[in-house]
Amino acid sequence: MDEWRQLKPLEWCKYVNKEVKVTAHEKQQHNGWVFTVDPVSASIVLVTFQEKGGTPTVRVVTGHAVQEVEILQEGNEEMAGRLRVVFTPPGARALGPEEVRRRKESLRLWLEKNRIPVEEEGEMLRVANVLTVSAPYGAEDCSSSNEIILARVQSLVESNPNSTPDQPANS
Repeated sequence: MDEWRQLKPLEWCKYVNKEVKVTAHEKQQHNGWVFTVDPVSASIVLVTFQEKGGTPTVRVVTGHAVQEVEILQEGNEEMAGRLRVVFTPPGARALGPEEVRRRKESLRLWLEKNRIPVEEEGEMLRVANVLTVSAPYGAEDCSSSNEIILARVQSLVESNPNSTPDQPANS
């Protein structure tokens, strides 16, 4: 099904968090819940949950092999949450919107106190027009092509005295 690879990312989105049956090359069939579809290769990431809480299995069906995709069951928020948990690192915890907002505001104030130009752009903080910090606003969430600025801002983020226990301060 060359048609699958010709779909646009917004069309693939309608398969996310749904149980599907994928018919691949040589009539191989794969059932599972769609976690995502790679927009470049059109590959489908399927998750299969075992009975009685066993370890979920993840399978990637490469886009060029996909011949047909049939939706078997609609997903819901509970299933979306189960799928996210599969790919969440151990020990990571979900943050509520209020905690994320508090972290963003704390970091923005800390950077301003240290005379670093910072602007809010939606959910991101833009630092000196060369670096961005995304949620949950820790040092590992900084992104920049300038390694020197990246290292210095990461150090500053880590030294924030208002950081949370999972983001220790070096004060």
